[in-house]
Amino acid sequence: MFSAVRPSLPALLRFARTPSIGRSIVALLAGAIVLLLAANLTTFVMIQRTAALNEQVERSQQVRRAAGVLLLSLVDAETGQRGFLLSGDPAFLAPYNRAAISVPEQMAELEGLTAGDPQLEAQVGVMLEAARDKLAELERSVTLSRTGRIGEAVQLVRSGRGQDLMDTIRSGIGAIDEIEIVRLESRTRQSDHGSRLTLWANALSALLVVVLAGIMVWLVSRYIEEIQSARDSLDRMNAGLETQVRDRTAQLTLARDRAEAMLREVNHRVGNSLQLVSSFMSMQLRHLADEGARAALKESQARIEAVAHVHRRLYTSGDMTSVAMDEYLEGLIAELGKSVGPGAGSPSLTLKARPMTVSTDQAVSIGVIVTELVTNAVKYAYGPGEAGEIRIILEPDPENGRALLTVEDDGPGLGDAKPKGTGLGGKIVTAMASGLRSKVEYDPAHPGVRAQLAFDL
Repeated sequence: MFSAVRPSLPALLRFARTPSIGRSIVALLAGAIVLLLAANLTTFVMIQRTAALNEQVERSQQVRRAAGVLLLSLVDAETGQRGFLLSGDPAFLAPYNRAAISVPEQMAELEGLTAGDPQLEAQVGVMLEAARDKLAELERSVTLSRTGRIGEAVQLVRSGRGQDLMDTIRSGIGAIDEIEIVRLESRTRQSDHGSRLTLWANALSALLVVVLAGIMVWLVSRYIEEIQSARDSLDRMNAGLETQVRDRTAQLTLARDRAEAMLREVNHRVGNSLQLVSSFMSMQLRHLADEGARAALKESQARIEAVAHVHRRLYTSGDMTSVAMDEYLEGLIAELGKSVGPGAGSPSLTLKARPMTVSTDQAVSIGVIVTELVTNAVKYAYGPGEAGEIRIILEPDPENGRALLTVEDDGPGLGDAKPKGTGLGGKIVTAMASGLRSKVEYDPAHPGVRAQLAFDL
């Protein structure tokens, strides 16, 4: 990989040292990439922090709910015990019998939820001990009443021991509730602060990107004005000075050739820069142990490769405004086969593309969509080590003058569910399809998953 990066760095430095528009564009592109990376990193960190806070909030709610259910069960058990002692009717023991089964499970659940929490563990321990004593006191009084020793049972109730135990339980649950309420308020404040920080960071990044875009537009307009000024000067020249006209025409031709060469060089350098970023990601993948992080980084690498492939096609093509989609997809599918599905037993990627050309922007959107759909199919269509086929088809639709892109597999299909994944890939596909004034539709009649996109040529 270093052998591929080493020749690119001197070429990038030579381009950065070129006067005027070249150096400015490189600097602005680098600044825009840095800003986007910073905004994405900030958003990712805040999302992770918010997820952790949400988990803590959910645990606090579970603790409060478990404590409340335990108290209700003990109250029901005590109510059933009192009814049985007063009436002698076994029907009153139904709540007590249910509580005798459920209370141990509820105590075990509450103990598990608070295990390892030094602030709650002591409170819960005292309360659970009182709950066990209360359950034992209820069982003893019921047993005495069943064996005809009603006087002893009533004396046990009148001793006040059961009431003291219930007061201890209520006091413990109140303390737990108070601790969790304070925690919930603190976590809510932290979550609000994180949301505001993310909003400000994204707003600042967006503002800076807009400023950079405005500067780039100004540079391009100034460059156009320079060309127009040169043409006006040529028009004012004496028509009889044929030699000067030929010389001036040659100069303009040279300027045009340099502009085209510069545009080709920009595509080349952007492609190399994106390839460099992809190489850095490959290096980072070797040092990641977390499979979730590795999968996310691989998906990001595939998206970068899809965009870089367009710039490489533009650099090697004589036409700087359009891309041959059959050739572009052939190279993209080959790259995807190496990155997202390497090794024996992996799904095979099959391409069937009719020759057609699209604009540069369309090629980028289609490449990103194909990358996302193929990556999703590799992840979910077949099990580990299970061979299968993923087909990519691009053909014209003569009925409405559009083109139809299809990505399909022979997996278990979607059923009534939505496409699997974190949701980021789906948002990217939707955004890219919207740029093509279209949307991706799924064919429910296909046994596997068939995603189709119709777009204007």
